[in-house]
Amino acid sequence: MLITAKQKFVRTSPRKLRLMADGVRSLKSPQLAIIYLEQVPQRAAGVLSKVIKTAIANATNNLKLEGDRLKLHEIQIGEGPTYKRGQPVSRGRFHKIEKKTSHITVVLESTTQEKALNVKKGEQRKSNKK
Repeated sequence: MLITAKQKFVRTSPRKLRLMADGVRSLKSPQLAIIYLEQVPQRAAGVLSKVIKTAIANATNNLKLEGDRLKLHEIQIGEGPTYKRGQPVSRGRFHKIEKKTSHITVVLESTTQEKALNVKKGEQRKSNKK
């Protein structure tokens, strides 16, 4: 069973968030990912850890799953809209400033639910053959 959490219009560039997501993708447990992100000084790490915590909360509160039996399925960092601003400079010119935003999607996977469903399906097949 897949559990998702999304955070849209985060005022951090996708490049900075992808650096943090790449460091977390190899970790299978979301709790280990949160511990890792809390030790990193970048601001993007705090934003990403909040989304992972939200996904864990969705699993425990909405679906009554245990937080220990979850693993990271995927982390997607997408580009959001860019806010265009500018800075007036000398000789009547204007330097463009782009404030980039991001969309974060964290997908967790439950390991126990799927095994229980597979066992039930197998028992039904065996009972039908008799």
